[in-house]
Amino acid sequence: MRRSRHLYGTTHSYCETVGKTGVEMEALTSVQVGLLTIYDMCKAADRGMVMTNVRVLEKHGGKSGDWTAEIEQAAQ
Repeated sequence: MRRSRHLYGTTHSYCETVGKTGVEMEALTSVQVGLLTIYDMCKAADRGMVMTNVRVLEKHGGKSGDWTAEIEQAAQ
């Protein structure tokens, strides 16, 4: 029987541009690449790792202006 253990990590990305377009997709991509790198390094220990809750937390500028996500207390 496999022993259950839960380990958590957090990955953040910061992207900036001088154009009038957002860089949300680039930020999300960079976080996923970071998580995939961690998966690749740790897969020998546990191939059942799960990457969840990847989301934009805030953005500034661009056509739609500033925006900050409402973060649930349980997710922090």
